Amino acid sequence: MAAQEEQSQQRVFVDGSFAELAKEMADYLHVGEEVKPLLEKDQKDEVLKKIVLASPALNAVPEKEFQSGYNLLVYLVLQSDNAGIFLPRVCDNLTKPITSSPVHGPGLALNALTTIFNLLNHDSERDNELRYNVFMAILRFVKSNGFYDTLKKTLPELKGWLQHWETDEEDQRKLYIEVAEIAHEAGDEETSYQYVLSALRTFDEDETKSEESQKLALRALKTAILSPTHNDFQDLLAVPAIQSLSESHPLYHELLVIFAEKDLEDYNDFNDEHEGFIEKEHLDGDKLQRKIRLLTFASLAASTPNHEIPYANIEKALQIPSEEVEMWTIDVIRAGLVEGKLSQLKKVFLVHQTFYRVFGEKQWREVGDRVEGWKVIIRNVITNLRREQGNAEAHKRREVEEIERRLANAGVSGSGPSGTGERGGGGGRRGGGDRGDRSERAPRRERTDDDD
Repeated sequence: MAAQEEQSQQRVFVDGSFAELAKEMADYLHVGEEVKPLLEKDQKDEVLKKIVLASPALNAVPEKEFQSGYNLLVYLVLQSDNAGIFLPRVCDNLTKPITSSPVHGPGLALNALTTIFNLLNHDSERDNELRYNVFMAILRFVKSNGFYDTLKKTLPELKGWLQHWETDEEDQRKLYIEVAEIAHEAGDEETSYQYVLSALRTFDEDETKSEESQKLALRALKTAILSPTHNDFQDLLAVPAIQSLSESHPLYHELLVIFAEKDLEDYNDFNDEHEGFIEKEHLDGDKLQRKIRLLTFASLAASTPNHEIPYANIEKALQIPSEEVEMWTIDVIRAGLVEGKLSQLKKVFLVHQTFYRVFGEKQWREVGDRVEGWKVIIRNVITNLRREQGNAEAHKRREVEEIERRLANAGVSGSGPSGTGERGGGGGRRGGGDRGDRSERAPRRERTDDDD
């Protein structure tokens, strides 16, 4: 809706004074003669009263004139300091059938309501109150005509709007409940549940035992335990209105605690002790039985230290035949409660990751133990890496030293004199002949190309 604001403001741009535009609107609605003397006396609100009372006729004008007609009407109403008197009637018109366009009428009406919402000033205290009222009209329209997908796109903005509008807790509650109803009718149970919770949180501490509060608390509880996708009940147990059920509706509160923290055996004990309660309260026993089995499986996976669950343990915990173990294992994985894989050869389920139904002191201790284990592993890895690094550096030094030693040995063997010593007797003579001059070698001749 906010994204359409600039477009809406452009669409309702009009030129002319209030008197000129009001006369044009009155003539269009066939009340011009009634409005004329009021305009001459400058009685703006009386003029608007006549026009707004006649405005339901806009629902029957040709489709191409519908939008411009309502735009002009809204523009005139917003010129009054008492717009809050007239806007509800205009919004009410738009919730009625658009007889001139049975096919496109709902879309035209929603577009007109959205235009009204976006034209109101964000920074005006008066307009903030009007925006709340217009949005409630939009919710009623959506509830009657559909368009939930369009509404859902704006829901992330809702809490910010309420804060900006400084809406009191009672009005917030009304809006949240309306959204929850619309989401429920559209089949979006998780969104419906979240808005029921938001409505429950608007009750002050001294209101948590009121009839309205307890009614909403029961609704939230039933939605949560019957939902095929909602498996975390800790947020619900923390709501004061839900806690008050332990006094007003103790069996419901006990049932909630079972689904939050306990298992199939506890659920069966509850049924045995309070036989007929589930049927009398019109709860779906099959849904509850299936859900508590899945939650029991999740608890079993979380409490298995070696992450290997024998089929026999699953069969016992879920109280099922052995041939159904693999089916329930697949179901619990699909429900997002556990991650892992089956080993049909070993007849075990290998747990990779699990969902903790309760995260309390015991779970924190488990996390602490795992962190300590990881720290030991990391320290060992670092020690091994440093040792290997030291070994690698020592090996590299030995290689360098070996290379230097070999180079040094090669240099010593090639640097001594070559054949300058004397053989036989002194003076370098052989056979008594005078060959002293021959003992000195001639200089080596340089090699030339002719030598080739």
